[in-house]
Order: sequence, then C-alpha cells, then structure tokens
Amino acid sequence: MPSPLLLTLLFALCTMIGPLGIDTYLPSFHAIAKEFDVGPAAVQQTLSAYVFAMACTMLFYGTLSDTFGRRRVLMVSAIGYCLTSLAAAFAPNIEMLILLRFLQGMCAGSGMVIVRAMVQDKFQGAEAQRMMAMVMMVFGIAPALAPVFGGWLQTHGGWRATFYFLSAFGALLALLLWRKLPETLPENKRTPLDLGLIAGNYLLALSNRKFRTMVLGLALMAGANSVYISSAAEFVMTVLGMEVTQLGWLFIPLITGTMLGSAVSGTFAKRIPLRTQKAIGYGCLVVACVSNVIYNASTQHPVVPWAVLPVTIYTFGISLLMPILTVEVMGQFPKMRGLASSLQGFAQMTVFAIMSGLIVPHLFHSGLLLAICQAVMVALGMMIWWFSTHRKDTVAE
Repeated sequence: MPSPLLLTLLFALCTMIGPLGIDTYLPSFHAIAKEFDVGPAAVQQTLSAYVFAMACTMLFYGTLSDTFGRRRVLMVSAIGYCLTSLAAAFAPNIEMLILLRFLQGMCAGSGMVIVRAMVQDKFQGAEAQRMMAMVMMVFGIAPALAPVFGGWLQTHGGWRATFYFLSAFGALLALLLWRKLPETLPENKRTPLDLGLIAGNYLLALSNRKFRTMVLGLALMAGANSVYISSAAEFVMTVLGMEVTQLGWLFIPLITGTMLGSAVSGTFAKRIPLRTQKAIGYGCLVVACVSNVIYNASTQHPVVPWAVLPVTIYTFGISLLMPILTVEVMGQFPKMRGLASSLQGFAQMTVFAIMSGLIVPHLFHSGLLLAICQAVMVALGMMIWWFSTHRKDTVAE
C-alpha cells in the first residue's frame, strides 16, 4: 500500500480526469465556433455531450469495478480517455467533435465513482470523511489552474492543443495507475457479473426512498455549481466584460472555496460534531445564494471581486458538506458501494448535463438570472435532503 500522501494524489488525479475535459476546454469555445462557423449554442452541445456521456457511464462503472476490480476499470478508462482525446484533436467539423466528445465523456466518468468506492473499501466513518476531504482539496488544484492553462494553450497552440494535453494526461494517468495504485477490492469480495443480479441490485437501491431522495438532494446542491462552470466563458466575457484569458477571475475564487472547505472538513472530522459541521455548511450555502441574488439585483454591471465572492462562499459550504453527505449516501448500501457511488455520480452529472445543455444557455446574458438559478437549485436540494433524513425507510443491503 502506498503512503497516504501518494494514495491521496492518485485518487485526486483519477477524479481530475472528468473535470479537466471541461475546465481546460472552456477557453476554446469562441475559437471552435469561429473555425467551424457555428454559434455558441452548437459549441455548447460539445460540452453537453461530454457531460451526458459521463452521467450515463457512471451508472455502470461502479458495478463494473465491483465485478472486475477497481484498478483494472480505472486503467482501461484512462487509456480510452487518452485515445478519444487524441481523436478529438483531429475533428474536421462540429458534428464529429460532438461525437468524439461523447466518446471521451464515456471514458471520463470512472474517476470519481470508483475513487469514492475505493475510499469506502479502505476507510470508515471519520477516516473516510478525512480521506475524501483530502482528495477534494488536492483535486481542487486542477479546476483552478485548468482554465488558465487552457487559455494559454488556446493562445499559443489553438483549441486542438487542448486535446493533445488531455490525451497526454490520460496516458500519464494510466501509467501511474499501472505502476503505483493497489487494488482495494479483493477477488473474494467481488460481485459476479450476473445481469439479473445487477438489475435486481439497481432496483433494490432505487426502491429505497431514503436513498433516492438523498441522492437527488445532494445532486441538486452540488449541481448548482454547474450554473457557473458551464457558463464560464460567457459569464466572464459577457457579464463581467473580461477577456477569455481571464477565466481565472471566476475559477480561482471558485476553487479557493473548494480547497478551503475540503481542508476544513478534513480538520473537523472526529473533532466537531457532524451536526455542527452541517450547520456551518448549510449556513454558507444560504449566505452565498442570498448575497449573490441581492448583489446582482442591485447592479447592471457586476464586477470582481463582488461578483465572484458569493461563488467562493458557496463552494466552501458545499465542499464542507460533500464528504459528510457522501459518506451518508454510501452508507445506505455498505455491500454495494460501487453501485451506490454510480447512482450518486449519475444523478450529479445528469443535473450538470441538463443545466449546461438546456437551461444555462438561456441565462448567459444575465448575472441576476444565473444567481437566481443557482439559489433555486440549492434551495430545492436542501429541502429534498431534509425530507430524506426525516423518512424512516429501512436501509437495505
């Protein structure tokens, strides 16, 4: 078993693979639209296809890892990500790019799903919370730097250079997994590949009302982040009036909140009652959403730092909550952690896909509408989670 530091780094790199395909790519939206002579909505579909494919395949990666082992599935998906990213660099038109982004997204959905299961394989309770918090803290570096690095790649190499970089990242990750990552699920604990049994397990999980509502509530609270991530280029250029190379003004505050929240969550584990930790997290979400709406309603010209400060508070709050709530969700089915993680990941990425493809494109032009959308998602998520914790459904295993 590698050292805790190396294990944290490996887990974080696995979780980065999906977000990197989004954040590094965002600065190239306008260049792609110009080269293929299409509008922003068409380019937005390359993002939606990627996220939708991630959501769909998340349903299966957990179950596949329950059957074939965590490490093997991660390695195959990293190799697939490398190859599809390289193919996308040679896309001749927008239609082919959308197709290749879909295939790339299919390979990108494994990281977070399987890492959550691996953490639960090796750690329990507060230790699992601490490890997830450490992973999220290291993981937070990528989305902070990716848009800035993506802007540099776009300026010096064009949008295709972004996909060369993503391909190299996939290849490096596959190599590291092969050389350094141990298997956490022994063969005697794996589930046979029985389609009838797998279907029955999914039905068992989905028939549990507490599990369903917990997953939906968490997906909405966490998915509120998609409002600004999927609109990043338009938000920075249209709402804030900046250049595409200045995406860091959104992503650095966003990820600062993520890293601080994750660090505090890891520090609080075992030291402060979970109820107190949750109260702080929920309080941050409420303060962030209310202040965001009030600020954008009071000005026609949002400016930094005030336009992005509420986003920082939101990401701090959700990053404090995520390790705690994820452990609670996974705890509903301790003998089917991969499956439970798959359903959680599917719900979160489905929310992201719906928001980025169907809703956010209609809100690009207005900071106020984006703020209201985020607030509505957080409020709905909090209400649904509260409802789930006040049900008395029996936990099934």
